[in-house]
Amino acid sequence: MEGIEHRTITVNGINMHIAEKGKGPIILFLHGFPELWYSWRHQILHAAARGYHAVAPDLRGYGCTTGAPAADHSKFTVLHVVGDLVALIDAIAPDSHQVFVVGHDWGAQMAWYLCLFRPDRVRALVNLSVHFIPRNPSMKPVEMLRGLYGDDHYICRFQEPGDIEAEFAQIGVRRVVEKFLTYHDPAQFSFPKGKGFGNSPDTPVVLPLWLSKEDVDYYVSKFEQTGFTGGINYYRAFDLNWELTAPWTGSQVKVPAKFIVGDLDLVYNIPGVKEYIHDGGFKKDVPLLDEVVVMEGVGHFINQERPDEISEHILDFFKKF
Repeated sequence: MEGIEHRTITVNGINMHIAEKGKGPIILFLHGFPELWYSWRHQILHAAARGYHAVAPDLRGYGCTTGAPAADHSKFTVLHVVGDLVALIDAIAPDSHQVFVVGHDWGAQMAWYLCLFRPDRVRALVNLSVHFIPRNPSMKPVEMLRGLYGDDHYICRFQEPGDIEAEFAQIGVRRVVEKFLTYHDPAQFSFPKGKGFGNSPDTPVVLPLWLSKEDVDYYVSKFEQTGFTGGINYYRAFDLNWELTAPWTGSQVKVPAKFIVGDLDLVYNIPGVKEYIHDGGFKKDVPLLDEVVVMEGVGHFINQERPDEISEHILDFFKKF
């Protein structure tokens, strides 16, 4: 795409594929599920044209990044992924030491942990869709979600190795990608066992204007090669992350930050989240939180749905530093 270059860097024992363009201060873009570096295609071009060096990796387990054992979800914890990111920063920013970071979905989760563990490596942060989630010492996250939504909640369905992969194989990679990326509903995403996505597999998925068939083709081509297990392992490590991050219970994220979310985002509509974000809890845990932006009529895949606005929001914040 328009001069975006690709290379592979050995980091933390894996081979990480990155897409990059531009020269200047580095912005590190971190994707979510079921996505790839490609989710940041618009932001890469925008940032590079305005004097930044945009870098977007395929995270551990995704796309052209290889070397992580997909059969072992314990190798997909926040400590592994943040370790990958620190090593990547060492490789791409040996002189500047710090980079700007932008995250979405699981990329946002990992960006929060990067800032929590290694605030010295992050100049400023813009996170999308997933707010900072302070560790609850009395309840594991999957247990909490199961209590709220039952066993059919997609994260609960993702826990048993091989189970959801078998269903996805029956449904087909293209339909799985289309159904996830076009989900535009504040209600939680449920996936009753054996019922697919709840409608006829012959019912076509209508793509929104912001997602072309060519975009879907790219995602499908990569997930057909890798399968979904690498990305699903992040969900399978949810409770293990809870165990490993016990020493950081009550810790603050002390990096300048901006948060952007759509009002139709399913994460924003989890009970208690709006109150946490707007009534002081978020600011208490992230004391350098500069701004919260809620975009009306926008769903979860916000950086693809509203690419120009998100790109402007990102650079408007980073130009302060």
